[in-house]
Amino acid sequence: MSQSQEPQEQGQRKLLWRPTRESIEQSRMYAFARRIEQKYDVVLPDYGSLHAWSIENLEDFWKEVWEWFGIVASKTSDQVLTTRKMPGAEWFPGACLNYAENSLRAAKTRPNDVAIIGDHETAERTETTWADLEAQVASLAKKLRDLGVEPGDRIAAVLPNIPETVVALMATASVGAIWSVVNTDFGPTAVADRFAQIEPKVLFTVDGYTYNGTLRDMTETVQPLREHLPTVEHVIMIDQCDPSEVGSIPADVTLFSDIVAVPAEPRYEQVPFGHPLWILYSSGTTGKPKGIVHSHGGVTLEFVKSLGLHAGVGEEDIVYIAVATTWMMWNMHMGNLLVGSTILVYDGSPAYNGPDKSLELVARNKVTFFGTGAGILSMAQRAGLHPNTTYDFSALNGILVTGSPLPDPAWDWVYDAISPDVRLGSDSGGTDVTTAFVGSNPYMDVYKGEIMGPYLGVDAQSWNSEGRRVWDEVGELVMTVPMPSMPVFFWNDDDGSRYHDAYFDLFPGTWRQGDWTTQRRDGRMVIHGRSDSTINRGGIRMGSADITDIVDQVDGVAASMVIGAELAGGDYYMPLFVVPQPGKRLTDEIKAEIVHAIRTRISPRYVPDEFIEAPAVPRTRTGKLMEIPVKRLFQGADPGTLNRASAEDATVLDWYAQAAGIFRESRGAGGR
Repeated sequence: MSQSQEPQEQGQRKLLWRPTRESIEQSRMYAFARRIEQKYDVVLPDYGSLHAWSIENLEDFWKEVWEWFGIVASKTSDQVLTTRKMPGAEWFPGACLNYAENSLRAAKTRPNDVAIIGDHETAERTETTWADLEAQVASLAKKLRDLGVEPGDRIAAVLPNIPETVVALMATASVGAIWSVVNTDFGPTAVADRFAQIEPKVLFTVDGYTYNGTLRDMTETVQPLREHLPTVEHVIMIDQCDPSEVGSIPADVTLFSDIVAVPAEPRYEQVPFGHPLWILYSSGTTGKPKGIVHSHGGVTLEFVKSLGLHAGVGEEDIVYIAVATTWMMWNMHMGNLLVGSTILVYDGSPAYNGPDKSLELVARNKVTFFGTGAGILSMAQRAGLHPNTTYDFSALNGILVTGSPLPDPAWDWVYDAISPDVRLGSDSGGTDVTTAFVGSNPYMDVYKGEIMGPYLGVDAQSWNSEGRRVWDEVGELVMTVPMPSMPVFFWNDDDGSRYHDAYFDLFPGTWRQGDWTTQRRDGRMVIHGRSDSTINRGGIRMGSADITDIVDQVDGVAASMVIGAELAGGDYYMPLFVVPQPGKRLTDEIKAEIVHAIRTRISPRYVPDEFIEAPAVPRTRTGKLMEIPVKRLFQGADPGTLNRASAEDATVLDWYAQAAGIFRESRGAGGR
C-alpha cells in the first residue's frame, strides 16, 4: 500500500493494501508480461488479461516460463504437451534435466553468497554458501552411489528442518533417486505407514534435536525404524549434537560429517522430465497414506513460476517459510533455491520464548519474504502482541499464508502489528501438486479474507454438483487444464485407478481438489476448507481412519470418529467422538490413553481439540462412516438437509445434529 493509502470498507469487503504503480512495474511478473506482449503481439495490461492468455495459450505459456528462467537441461523438447487430457497429459516429452542441478546454479555464478541460513533455538546460527552447499551435495551424492544407490531407488528420511536435510534432498536428486521425508515428531507407526510401502534402500535420521527447550535424543529410534523398514540397507545419521548428550550410535551407521569431509566432483544424473523426484503423502479417509509422486521437470517449472513470478523472489531475497519437513510447504521452500534466493531453515518450536518466535526470526535475519501457516500468525494475534514495536520489519516485502484459511482478525492484525507495507497473500494448493492453485500476485489489491485468484497457467473454477460453473456461491474447487506438477502417478497404483478416483471420479476429465470455494465474478476466491473428511492440521493432512484406527485399539473404546471442521473466521475444530465399550464411560484415564496413543504412534499434531462421548458412530446402510455430513453439521448446515434415509440408524445421526447445534450455540455462530 502506498504510504497515504488507508484500509477501506467497500460494501462488506475491506481493502487492506494496494500496490503502487512503481511496485507493479518493478515486479518480475510485469517484466514477464512485457516479454509475452512483444513476442506474441498481444496487449496484457493487468493480471486478468495475463492469466487469460496463460490458459488460452497454455503450451506457449509454459514454454516461456522454461525460457524466461533459463532451465538447464541436457536435452530439450520441441513439444510442450502431448495432450490436455486429464489424466494422461505428458509434458516436454524427450527433455532431460535434473532438479538439483537447476537448484544449485548459483554455485557457479555467486559461489560465496549465502545459500542457507540455519537457525535454532539454542545452537549457533550457521551460514552455508552456495559453493559449500554444492560441495556437500557432491560428497553425499558420491557416497550414495558408492552404496549402490541408482536412479529410481528410494531414500527415506526422518529429519528436522535443518541445512543438512537440504543437502540430503539435493544429493538424492543428483543421483536420480527418489526422496521422501517426514518430521521427527512422527511415531514409528506413522513412519512405517508411509515408508514401508516405498521400500527405501537408504534411511537418513538425526542423532537428536532441540524443541521447545528440550533436547530430544533420536539415537534409540534407529533399531525400531529398521524393524519397520526391512528394505533399508544403509543408515546415514546427521550428527549435530554433543555425543555426551545423546545415546550411542550403532557402529554400522554412517555419519553425515564423515561423508561431507571427503571432497567429490558435482555430478547430476540427467533424467527424463517426468522422472520421479519425491514422494509426498495424502491419506484420504481409508487405508494407508497414498504415495504421491512428483517429477523433476514438473516441480522445477512449477516452482520457478510460483516463487519467481507470483511471490516475486530472486537472488536478492532472503526467504523463510515456517515449516516442518512433513508439510509440502517444506518442499516448496526448497524451490526458492531454484530462483537463487537465500533460504532460512529453523528446526525449533514456533513458540519458543514466546508466540512471536517466527517473527523474531524474520526480523533478526532480515527476511524479505515470509511464508507461514495461519496458526502461527493467529497465535501471536490472539496473544495481543504487536511485534513491530519490538522488531524491525523494514526488509519484509511479502507474507504468504497457507495451510488453512487465515482468521479474519489476523488479516487486520498483520497490517497493524507487523507492517502496513507488506503484500499479504493467502494461497491455497495442496500436497497433490506441491504448490498453490490460487493465490496472490503483484498486480492486485489485498482484501480481507479473499484470495486474489488462480495462478498463471491454472484454470481454477468453482463447480456445483452437476458440474456447472458457479459464481458467488459455494462450489467444488476444480482445475480444467493440466499442470506440470500434477502427480506422475501414485505409488503402487499400477493401473492408475487410485489416482483417477482421487481427483477425477466426480467430474471425469476435470481435476477436483476436494476444497469448498466461492469464486467472485472478478475471479477472486474464498476457500472454505475441505469438502471431504481429510484432517488438515496446519496444512499437513492425515486421513481420519489413520487416527481412529489407533484410537479404536485403546482399551475401553468400542468405536470412534474424528472430524476436522473449518469454521467461520478461519478457525479449525477437531473433535474426537468416542463410543465406550458396553458398561464403561469415557473417563479421564481412557482420554489419557488415547492422547498417549496418538502422540506416540502418529504425532502430537493430531491430538483432538475435544473428546465427546457418543452413543454410536453414524454409518450408512453400507457401513461407511458419515463423517462428511457430521462435519457439515458442525459447520452450520441445516439438519433438515441430511439424507436420513441413507443412515443405518437415523436416530444416531439426529444425536450428532443435536450435538452440533449445542456446539454452534456455544460459539454464538450459525455456520461457515
